[in-house]
Order: sequence, then C-alpha cells, then structure tokens
Amino acid sequence: MQKLFSSLALTALAFSAQAATGLPVVQEAPLRAHLAFLSNDLLEGRGTGQRGADLTVAYLETQAQMAGLKPVRGNSYRQSVQIAGVKSLPQDSSLQAVAGGKAVPLAFGPDWVWATGDSVAAHTFDAPLVFVGYGITAPEEGWNDFKGVDVKNKIVVMMVNDPQPTAAEPNRFAGKALTYYGRWTYKFEEARRQGAAGVLLIHTKPSASYDWSVVQNSWSGSERFQLADRTAGTPLQGWIAEDAARRLFAAGGQDLDALRAQAESKDFKAVALNARLSGEMKSAVRKVEQFNIAGMVPGTDPALKEEAVIYSGHWDHLGKQGDTGDTIYNGAVDNASGTAGLLAMAQEAVKQPAKRTQIFLWVAAEEQGLLGSAAYAADPLWPLNKTAAALNLDSLNFVGATHDIGAQGSERTELGAMAAATAKAMGMHIAAARPDLAGGYFRSDHFSFAKAGVPAFSINGGREYIKDVAASKAKAAAYGPRYHQVTDEYDASWDLSGMTQQAQFTLNLGLAVANAAKMPAWKAGDAFGKAREQAAK
Repeated sequence: MQKLFSSLALTALAFSAQAATGLPVVQEAPLRAHLAFLSNDLLEGRGTGQRGADLTVAYLETQAQMAGLKPVRGNSYRQSVQIAGVKSLPQDSSLQAVAGGKAVPLAFGPDWVWATGDSVAAHTFDAPLVFVGYGITAPEEGWNDFKGVDVKNKIVVMMVNDPQPTAAEPNRFAGKALTYYGRWTYKFEEARRQGAAGVLLIHTKPSASYDWSVVQNSWSGSERFQLADRTAGTPLQGWIAEDAARRLFAAGGQDLDALRAQAESKDFKAVALNARLSGEMKSAVRKVEQFNIAGMVPGTDPALKEEAVIYSGHWDHLGKQGDTGDTIYNGAVDNASGTAGLLAMAQEAVKQPAKRTQIFLWVAAEEQGLLGSAAYAADPLWPLNKTAAALNLDSLNFVGATHDIGAQGSERTELGAMAAATAKAMGMHIAAARPDLAGGYFRSDHFSFAKAGVPAFSINGGREYIKDVAASKAKAAAYGPRYHQVTDEYDASWDLSGMTQQAQFTLNLGLAVANAAKMPAWKAGDAFGKAREQAAK
C-alpha cells in the first residue's frame, strides 16, 4: 500500500512540476467531455461517407475555433479529401478462374474476395495468373520477385508478409519484425507499379496475423473506400483463402507449398500458373467528399515559425452497420480518445506558443487505409521539408496512469532521445520495445508522414500501471474483444489519468521539438530518411 501511495504521489508531483514550469497542462475535464460526446450515439460511429462524419467535422472545426487555433490555409479549418466508395457486386459479376483448361469453382466470400482498385465500376478480364512469391522489389535487400518477368496486364498472385529470416541471414527484412514490404498495402502498390491488371493475396493466419473472417467481413457486402484523386490501383484487388489457392494451383499442375518454399530465396523467379481469370467484375462506385480538420498555433520565432510540429489523430470510426440490434460502432477508444486528446491539448497549447508553429490535425478515413493522412501528405498544408515531426495519437490509455509510455518507432529518428528525456522529466520511462510482428508502425496515420520523410511515430499508452496492477492489466486485456465492435463505448467510470498523461507527454514532446535548435533527423540508413534526403537536394 505504501508503494502505491508513493507511486501516486510521484505522479502528482510530476504534474505539479509541469505546472510550475509555466508550460501548458492538459486538463482532464475537457478531454472527458469531448470523449463522451464524440463517442455518443448521436454521432453514429463517425463512419466515412455517413451522416455521423458530417456531424463530427462540424464539431471539430467549431471546437478548433473556440480553442483559438488559426486556420492553416486560407480561412477554413477543412481540407477536402476526395474518396471513392466501392462495394463489390458478385451477384452481377461473371468472374471465374480457369486452370488446366477447366473452371475452378471459387465462392465469393468463403474462397476469395475482390473489388475494383481504380474506382471503375466495370472491368472485363481474360488474363493469365502468375505467382510472384512475396511480390517484393527491395534493392537494399538484393531482392526482386519480378526479375525476368513482364506482368503487364496479368493477374499476379502473391504472399503477404516478408521473406523469413534464415540462419545465414537472421536480419534480412528486419528479422522476425514485419517491414513495410510485408504489408498488404505495399503488395497492391507494387502490383500497380509493375503494370499488373490485378493482384490476389494468398491469406494465411500466420502471415496476415488475422483470420480469413477478418478479410471476408471487410470485403464481402461492405463498402470500402479508396482515394479518388490519387494514382489508381490495379483494376482488380483481392484475396484468396489458402485452401482455395491450393486447389487453384493444383488444377494448373503446380504445388502451392513447393512454390512458397522456393519463394523464400532471393533467386526465386516468377512462375506462370497455367491458369486464367476471365469474365466481368462489377462494383458499385460512388464519390464522397470527407475532410481533414487542421488548426495551428503560430510560432513566435521569426525564423523557426516557418517550421512546424504536427499533432495528429483520426476522427473516423466504422459508423453504422447492419439493420438490427446495436448498429452503431461508437469507437470510444478507437479513436474518439485520440480526437478528444488533441482538442484538450490544443486548448492549452494556444496559451503559450512555441518557437515553431504547432499544427493540430484531425484526419479522416484512417479506418479505410490511412486515407486522410495520405491525402494530407500528397497535398500538405505545410511544406513537408519544413515539418519537424508528426506525433500521432490513436487509441489512448483508458485504464489508468502508468510508469512508462509507448514510443515504438521513435528510435528510428532523433525523436527517440527526445522522447526518453521527455518521459524522464515527467517521472516516467519509455516502454520496453517489442518485436513489431504485425507491422504496427505501418498501420497508423504517422506512417503517411514517415513515408514522405517526416520523422513520425505514434505515442502509445504504457503497460506498467501504477494503481491496482492486476485489475488494470485485466481491464486493458478485456478491450481486445471490444476492438472494432459495437461494444467500444464510453464508460463514465473510466479513470482518465492515463489518457491525460498520454496527451500531456505528446504535448511536452511536441513542445521540445518546437523549441529545439534544429529539426530532428532520421538515423543514418533508415529507409524512410531517404525521402527527406531527396527533398533536400
């Protein structure tokens, strides 16, 4: 008990010290109020392309103005994000696979799923299938799965994840950790760059890190979204279940397992599958305009104010789905919490500006594939080469205050040392790093900035709870089954000390960056640092 009181006292002293410095102190009351409202049924789950999205945008721009933030571009807090909503229409399509001269029955949903990747409602195919291993082109790894083959106007079939480490090369493709080359988003992007007519990803639970049901639910009967004003994807994008892929390969005289084993070598060469995809694929397509919301606290230094620090968080969730029962996916933790945290931070940041400009950015359509942040990176409101850092908040700690704070990904840049110093000043430490097996660094909005060369990472809640450790760990673990479910709802009994702590750490780190003598740099050799190096030339 004495240890508990000592820990709580240390936390209280840390926040008292924060106040004594005269720096902004994030308040729990406004954070809680914003969180409760944003996750209320009134906003209908803040779904992309739905009424709840319009209500959320109106609320955020009003609150940004009330907090005293200034528009970043012109006189509006809104940045338009042009999106295409796509829904597969298998009942109106005639798409089929033929291998070895015979049709291979594949049922949409249980066996495979697909949709247009270029926002065109109808496509006709008569294209050969080619197995391209992992579908990776990585010169720094000496890896090219497309060497010696022209896949233009063909359907490429590939594995997800990365080539696995070996005894001879234990660190290839970051060892056991997932690199961006392993993400399904990269696979679609590379297929487009290679000129393919389509791509089918072979699903396995170990390689994807989730069951086939996750893929099926996301692609079957649900509207999916893609940016409408960016480079289009391949005409067909989809997944095929492992058992279905095995049948398809066998019908064409190939052994799936044998080919996958071959694909673990950099000497692998693409293999024609003696199979074709033919018929018409139809999709329902609509255009939707969503909005990022951005407001700034102008910098005070005559020179440094031309540079900026971005605090980001996505305001969207899954909206309303279904016709019976509870149809609202409220998304209280994911990500009404981060949205509310940014509002509470902005309310304090305006009271004491920093040398550099600070931008608060609420992005749209993260749940649809980081679309809002990708649109910002393509058309930045602030020059990316003058953006010092992007600090992202996604799913804040609703359990309670901790001794540690999550900063995975910060070690790729000089932000790592700054994060450690910020944590220490608050009486905390950086949480121990874990292998990034599921590619978490590539699945939040900070990644859109990292790809563009801006030092960026997401601040995550800690795991070393100060109060009622066993009960707190159980409470945190119980959130897993509520993730992306209608049960992710706000609870007025939540202890928001951890959420406030997380927001405070983010603001403190942002201020440290905003007041530093120079912008933080990427560590030498980091793949994402190359984009900034090229921009500087």
